[in-house]
Amino acid sequence: MALAHDRTSLSLAVSSKILDAERSDCASATVGADNRHRPVGTDLLSDVLGTVKLTGALFFMVDASFPWGIEVPHSAAFSPIILPRAQHIVSYHIILKGSGWACIPNLTSTRFEAGDILVLPYGDPYSMLSEPDQTPEFDIETTLEFFREMARGNLPFSVREGGGGSPQSKFVCGFLGCDMQPFNPLLSTLPRLLRIKRSPDGRAGLLSRLIDLTISEADKPRLGGSAIRLRLSELIFVEVMRQYLENLPAHETGWLSGLRDPAIGKVLTVLHEQPAYPWTLNELASRARMSRAALAKRFTHLVGHAPMQYLTLWRMQMAARLLADGPMKVAAVGRAIGYESEAAFSRAFKKTVGVSPAAWRGVAAGTNLP
Repeated sequence: MALAHDRTSLSLAVSSKILDAERSDCASATVGADNRHRPVGTDLLSDVLGTVKLTGALFFMVDASFPWGIEVPHSAAFSPIILPRAQHIVSYHIILKGSGWACIPNLTSTRFEAGDILVLPYGDPYSMLSEPDQTPEFDIETTLEFFREMARGNLPFSVREGGGGSPQSKFVCGFLGCDMQPFNPLLSTLPRLLRIKRSPDGRAGLLSRLIDLTISEADKPRLGGSAIRLRLSELIFVEVMRQYLENLPAHETGWLSGLRDPAIGKVLTVLHEQPAYPWTLNELASRARMSRAALAKRFTHLVGHAPMQYLTLWRMQMAARLLADGPMKVAAVGRAIGYESEAAFSRAFKKTVGVSPAAWRGVAAGTNLP
């Protein structure tokens, strides 16, 4: 499957076709590992998605006729097929027409309908069915063979499945690679199945434009089309996360809830802007205009980690990316995230991640991380 070598330029070119005002905002989230070389700024969602190396792996559309059904195994079974070097695979499905059921082991089956978006952040096995408890047309082995053929480029973007009856359903399927270890703050606090309602913005919405552009690219195959569609799959996921953020209920917790909170969002911003600075809880509390105790309690409640623990985890994620992506010496990586000595950094990294920086780099140079 062809991949673009200049992801930034391609993402900018794609998004400029749909919304000039939001072009750079969306495209910055698809820069991937190169994101670490720019000033972080205050766009925390782009910062996180870049540092965890969000990468399109597989993207297609399904036209399904009743009865239809597909069984998808745990992502570990198909990650080597669609994106061999990926640590982790996230899947999402945007329902354009019809309805069905999403089934994950040990969870109640969830009905979905047109306008819904389903996100599976943890790589769980799942089934998508026209009716609950039916036998899927695509069992695990058939699904894996389908992924092989799709990854080889032997199948069209739009595929048909099902028994030929009514009603019919249509949905877009996206599979993305990203880092989950040592720390992915966005995904680590999401539920096993996230069901989002698309914003009621009609044809004017960015998500609708991205989907329209995807379908347009598929309808008129041209050179580079596969690469453009994979970049579009990344942009669509970013917009899905933005819609989720904008519509979070007040009682929800998680990294995105912390991002939305005025005081905690301010603390998260300064931690991401200056991760190497020797922050103290006193300084962070001053920035948030809260007491130390109040900040620690609210930050932990919303984000799931105490402020200083979060800083350590994020530093280690940055270090892991630097170690995996380039020849930077271990001592230089440590200095880049705030450690004055290689020994201090190595101790902190092994304590947090479980392996030494050198061991992490060695495993990352192979196929999959432990």
